[in-house]
Parts: sequence; C-alpha cells; structure tokens
Amino acid sequence: MMKFRPLFAALMLTTIAAPLHAADLPRTTAPEEAKLYFIDLKDGATVSNPVTVRFGLHGMGVAPAGIEAAKTGHHHLLINTPLPQDMSQPLPANDNVRHFGGGQTEVTLQLSPGKHTLQLLLGDHLHRPHQPPVYSKPITITVK
Repeated sequence: MMKFRPLFAALMLTTIAAPLHAADLPRTTAPEEAKLYFIDLKDGATVSNPVTVRFGLHGMGVAPAGIEAAKTGHHHLLINTPLPQDMSQPLPANDNVRHFGGGQTEVTLQLSPGKHTLQLLLGDHLHRPHQPPVYSKPITITVK
C-alpha cells in the first residue's frame, strides 16, 4: 500500500495544480459605452499601398497584452475574416487576425490589390474579447 501513496500524491498534485486556460477564467468586462473605430479609413474608400490604419478607441484605454488593468485592452485587426463565433477564446494570431499586443494604435500594411474587409476587435490582457465585446463596424476598402 505504501508504494502507491507517492503515485497517488503526484496525481493529486498534478490535478490540483493544473494550469488554468484563458477560457476557464471570467471574461474581462468592458463599459457599455466603449467604442472602437477607424480614424482615417472610410467604408468604400479606394487606397494605395502602403495602407496606414489608425485605431480609435472611446471609453477605454490601451494597455499592452499581459497587463491587466480595468477598462483597458489592446487592438486586433481582422482582415478579410469575420468576428470569432466563440468570444470566450483567445484570438488566434495569423495573417487575417493581426495582434497589437504592444499597445500599438496604428499599422502600415501592404495589401494585395482588390477589395478587403477590415474590422477592429479589442482584446483583454489574455487576447480575449471583452464582455460585452468591443469591436468596430466592418469596412470594405479597395486597394488599387
């Protein structure tokens, strides 16, 4: 019987000390009046490369990823992709979901010629959308 106690103790410790995943934690709240928007780009605009995108935020502040502070978040730019269906999960990082975890408020992009849909989505310190989510209206631009 004594041989099994260390194994049992190790299993219990692993279960108790298992790391939490971001989706297991309560969502970060955002004020109802928070608004995210594009500063210079307008829906339907025709632009040339490079394309500068400036992020506007009202009712909240910007903080880098990993910094947990009330009423703050950091920007994510969705390019040619819809809002995520599951807002409890951290946002992926790929060519269509650009992260600005350093607290950046603008980016200059090279986009292929043609139509592109852009949308901003604010993420909390864990890259998850807030509750309620804070996102801009999607815009469509044409790159010539």
